[in-house]
Amino acid sequence: MKITRIYTGSDGESHFEDIEIPLQDRGDIGKLSQLQKATGIIFRETGPDYDYDWHNAPRRQYVIMLSGEVELEVGDGTTRRLGPGDILLAEDTTGRGHRSRTVNNQPRRSVFVTLD
Repeated sequence: MKITRIYTGSDGESHFEDIEIPLQDRGDIGKLSQLQKATGIIFRETGPDYDYDWHNAPRRQYVIMLSGEVELEVGDGTTRRLGPGDILLAEDTTGRGHRSRTVNNQPRRSVFVTLD
């Protein structure tokens, strides 16, 4: 399963990386990843005018997009859009961080699964 990771590089800037979560065939129940420890879950809704300037992820966390879209920008100016079904692993807890803003003036719903 492909997910997008944001992390802080040695230059103090955030960067994107595509990573693959390995899945193993478990027969009738489908393909599963290995168990990953989590510490909590947060449900979030942002409004259609959401535009959050440079910030760090407050902790290591997965962000699972349910509805709406977000555009993320990292330190080198690269942007990516994430929408329903996309998963982000936010690990840029130091450095300058990233920017995030709503796309198409639509509210967004997401789930945060905290890992610390």
